[in-house]
Amino acid sequence: MEKDINDPTSVTELIQNLDPEFGELVEAVRKIILGTNQSIGERIKWNSPSFFYMGEMTPFDPKEYKRDIVVMNLRKGKVLLVFPTGEKIKDHSGILEGNYTDGRRLITLNNLADAKNKASDLQAVLSEWISIID
Repeated sequence: MEKDINDPTSVTELIQNLDPEFGELVEAVRKIILGTNQSIGERIKWNSPSFFYMGEMTPFDPKEYKRDIVVMNLRKGKVLLVFPTGEKIKDHSGILEGNYTDGRRLITLNNLADAKNKASDLQAVLSEWISIID
């Protein structure tokens, strides 16, 4: 499998092209995610900031998205965080939303204050995700 490439420059460029207030929210969420663990990389995937595990993993089918941790879905003033394999995460805080049959789970961040209030729960979910990597 081709290793995913860490590309912070493309993420910075995307954020700089957003409305400044919304860009501030996206940048804050980005910092929360990247501040969780040094093994989290970032790039643009599906036209949005995407975060993935950069460490070693056992081989897998790329269509399983096992390396993808979370993708930002940027919606009119709010950020929807999509965890493609979120059903595997033991979420003790209840921050993960949804019960999608494909295994996705979501976190909605409505504004900067909401992102700051949910930061520790978001980091706990990210740390749990990293702890169950195979």
